[in-house]
Amino acid sequence: MHFTEWYQRGKVHSLPHSDQALNLQPDIVFTLSTWHAALLFGPALSAAAAALFAGPGAANAAAWRGARWAASAAVGFAAFSLALILCGSEGSGHGVRADAVGAVLLLLVAFVGWVIVRYSQPYLNGEREERHYVRWLMATLAAVSVVVTTNHVLVLALAWTATSLALHRLLTFFGERSPAVMAAHKKFIVGRVADLCMLAATGLLFQAFGTLHIDQLAARAAAAPHLPGAAQAAVLLIACAALLKCAQLPFHGWLIQVMEAPTPVSALLHAGVVNLGGFVLMRFAPLVAEVPAAQVLLVAAGTATAVLAALVMTTRISIKVMLAWSTCAQMGFMLMQCGLGVWEMALLHLVAHSLYKAYAFLGAGGAVRRAMLVQLTPRAAAPGPLALAVGALVGVGMTLLAGAAVGWLLPGDAASPAVWVLGGVVALALVPLVHAQSLRLGGPWLAALGAGAFGVALAYHALHAMLAGWLLPNAAAPAAALWVGVAVAFGALFLLQSIITVAPQGALARGLYPWFYGGLFLDEKFNRIAFALWRPPGPTVATSPLPAADTTTATDTAIAGGRA
Repeated sequence: MHFTEWYQRGKVHSLPHSDQALNLQPDIVFTLSTWHAALLFGPALSAAAAALFAGPGAANAAAWRGARWAASAAVGFAAFSLALILCGSEGSGHGVRADAVGAVLLLLVAFVGWVIVRYSQPYLNGEREERHYVRWLMATLAAVSVVVTTNHVLVLALAWTATSLALHRLLTFFGERSPAVMAAHKKFIVGRVADLCMLAATGLLFQAFGTLHIDQLAARAAAAPHLPGAAQAAVLLIACAALLKCAQLPFHGWLIQVMEAPTPVSALLHAGVVNLGGFVLMRFAPLVAEVPAAQVLLVAAGTATAVLAALVMTTRISIKVMLAWSTCAQMGFMLMQCGLGVWEMALLHLVAHSLYKAYAFLGAGGAVRRAMLVQLTPRAAAPGPLALAVGALVGVGMTLLAGAAVGWLLPGDAASPAVWVLGGVVALALVPLVHAQSLRLGGPWLAALGAGAFGVALAYHALHAMLAGWLLPNAAAPAAALWVGVAVAFGALFLLQSIITVAPQGALARGLYPWFYGGLFLDEKFNRIAFALWRPPGPTVATSPLPAADTTTATDTAIAGGRA
């Protein structure tokens, strides 16, 4: 017997009467074998075991050793599971779901967790409460793994809440620092509102479909002529939860201010936790695609956050605070992609952003040194309007050429208008490769830069075509107003950034700078409302000398965060 046939011998040949009434095809529903379910449970169970092992009475060295073993085991479990799924072994059962999207995210979480565990031990060597850090780090990784693998809405909601609560203990690791406590408290408030949204959505989904299994929800939603009102309200609440937990404006302040936490905690937050909102939306993609109000909300909030945060980021001086604003903008872009129905590109964006931000935060010290060296070198002349226009034309041309090449190779995979709009955004992002300084090089350098721009655009379209079958391959195109609005917003962003680049001391740049440097003062308004309802606790009293605070973020955090 073929391996995959033996592996999937638990195929289900009959369904409950309610599923038969919806005309589902029973021969395409598979249940996982027990041992594959154990593989999927492996990362969460190994991380949870390490967290328990780091309890009271454990030595610091033993706690770290257990964490390293658990992180390595999680990578092995996740990699083996992904290999089986790519061989065609997908399904659900025993409370978990095996599919390519979840397996990729599980491997991502396991790998990032492994890197952070190994980085954290020397970073925190000599700190009091090392064991406390290990325990809550592994608890956070265990909760994230449950979010990624579960096939039950209530378990997903509870695990998402557990992720936030465990991370809270890491964000307040330096509890004697008042800014750390305040930022964590703001995240705590936003997180609890999001949790209420998810719990309410759970109840509404059960009322609408009579089940909380995610795969069954998708099947019943596809078979129904239209979504019940309760289900549409649930999807809206899930979208709201994703916006809140992905730090979208104006609920973004905590993400900028949690730089007082240890650097590996910042890496974990930006690379593995704040992204979960996008993954949760992917899990409910068949439902989101049927609720235009949710799509409009995601596109509007995500686009506004991506554009405004990108402008604010250009005013930052601190490397880590600049990275935090970058995360805010990237999360907006990912949620905008979800709203446009380009789920495969949202998945690619999530994975790429996680890997980049983990590297960026863990290497922030080197980035600071490189930035200091750049400041000591003479500044190149700013590109003029003609150079920027030529760069934009070259970027658009390379993107169109790459899209045509992929369409010629894969004629059956015609891209939606939303994909071409996002390709246009990629084209504008390629402008720095071909602006004035690049054009001045001339000769073979110019050809190499053009080839590089074409390679980036080709990779974008090729990955879209490759991943399109993983998530809603037959989803309907979004309303034209959504992708047209996105095109206008990012076109305006490029135009504004070009004007500021050409005339950095002009009236427009001087007038906008105070507003964007202050983050449009949105966080101050949030502080007044949130702290009036729930004041933050005071800092704890340190029982032993501690190292000085991270001075690379103090100035920007104070200004951008809008502390009360």
